[in-house]
Amino acid sequence: MTVAPTQDARLLDMLREVVDNATVGKVFGAPITQGQTIVLPVAKVGGGAGGGSGTGPAPDGQPNGGTGGGLGMSAKPLGVFVLSAGKVSWHPAIDVNRVVLGGQVVAVTALILARTLVKARADTARHRGAMRRLYESSSRLRRIGRPSRSSRMRAKLVR
Repeated sequence: MTVAPTQDARLLDMLREVVDNATVGKVFGAPITQGQTIVLPVAKVGGGAGGGSGTGPAPDGQPNGGTGGGLGMSAKPLGVFVLSAGKVSWHPAIDVNRVVLGGQVVAVTALILARTLVKARADTARHRGAMRRLYESSSRLRRIGRPSRSSRMRAKLVR
């Protein structure tokens, strides 16, 4: 596939504009100076692009074809450095949505764990009760088939 020179120039101009716009200034704005204090923004900027083409046998004698392409950019504010009185301090940008999501994940995990522990404890208690009943019924069965203790003692004395 061949691209005309004018299309190449327009494509390059468009890519240059995208790259030029992906700066910290587009996320936070320009660095700010107020008296002796300077605020320097910090951002994470990323992007990617891809393209494609397609050829191959087409059914029923139709012409071959296919093209494609895409471009994506992202910019995320990380925080600011504050330079004041010869000292530098970092102030992170807090993503409230991520904090709330993290809290929800912890809460759901705790609820699932609590449910599992309560269920395991109930199963253990149920198992103990069943074992106790089984032991008691087997003790009764043993007592039915043999003489009482007092009659055994009498039998020993008679001998």
